[in-house]
Amino acid sequence: MTQATKRRFFHLTAALAAAPVLATSLAARAAGPAATPRASGTIRLKDGTELFIKDWGRGRPVVLTHAWPLSSDCWDQIAIGLVDAGYRVIAYDRRGFGRSSQPDGGYTYDQFADDLAEVLQASGARDAALIGFSMGGGEIVRYMSRHRGRHVKQVGLVATVVPGLAKGPNNPHGVDPAFFDTLKDGLRKDRLGFFSGLLRDVFYDVQTSAKSTVPVSQAVVDWSVQMGMQAGLRALIGSVDAFGKEDFVPDLAAMNVPTLILHGDADKPTPLELTGRRAAKGIRHAKLIEYAGTTHGLLVTDRERVTRDLLAFLAS
Repeated sequence: MTQATKRRFFHLTAALAAAPVLATSLAARAAGPAATPRASGTIRLKDGTELFIKDWGRGRPVVLTHAWPLSSDCWDQIAIGLVDAGYRVIAYDRRGFGRSSQPDGGYTYDQFADDLAEVLQASGARDAALIGFSMGGGEIVRYMSRHRGRHVKQVGLVATVVPGLAKGPNNPHGVDPAFFDTLKDGLRKDRLGFFSGLLRDVFYDVQTSAKSTVPVSQAVVDWSVQMGMQAGLRALIGSVDAFGKEDFVPDLAAMNVPTLILHGDADKPTPLELTGRRAAKGIRHAKLIEYAGTTHGLLVTDRERVTRDLLAFLAS
């Protein structure tokens, strides 16, 4: 081997050895000064339960919680709008629902709030906006009181169950608690048939939604039934008492961040008078936007408006 050939060989070897270092350096520069933990896939909670989680986009985190009996997929199209606007969106399936594991118990709002705390910890979310749809508003409000609103900058409540549905000392005009036992009976007898009627006639109220910007199609109802069927029966039954009978009035004092409430005035599962308007009166710094003629299915029927209202709130 000539001296010139040796020099070329050594130069090539040095260049190949340096390539991984250079690639790592360039990746680090692209990632910025400190990489944010990503939580896509599943996270394992302290009690061994695994939660399915999506972690999309970059920017200030927005954490989405979902309605009963659905999964985080109910947020997907709005989530894309938030990502396109520059936000990081974290959405997860509640324990027992969607693609999360189905433990024997833990279907209480205290546990749901603790699960949310672990999601925030695992994802590294700071200065987050928490936005809950229907039942999902409950774990957010309970998180604010139970975990003192750690790392939370804003809250959004969409068609919320807060501050409670059942009749009681703080809600004299509420729903008879015995009604929620009939829901559990329906699940036990014929879950598929129960969901088909509930989602068509109550949740989406297809007849009323026919007048909306985006009427609810049978395909949407079928998709929602599929989400409900993904959930464990144990979780579905166990969660009825949580969303139906929990009283959140004592939690409202802990809501010390700006809060946006979006609610339709034709909502059957969570009537505006029992929920959205009471929540707006009981939460400091709350702003209520009422959607005329809108049902509980506003993530579908009024998707573009919900997205606009959320983006305006997040930017405020």
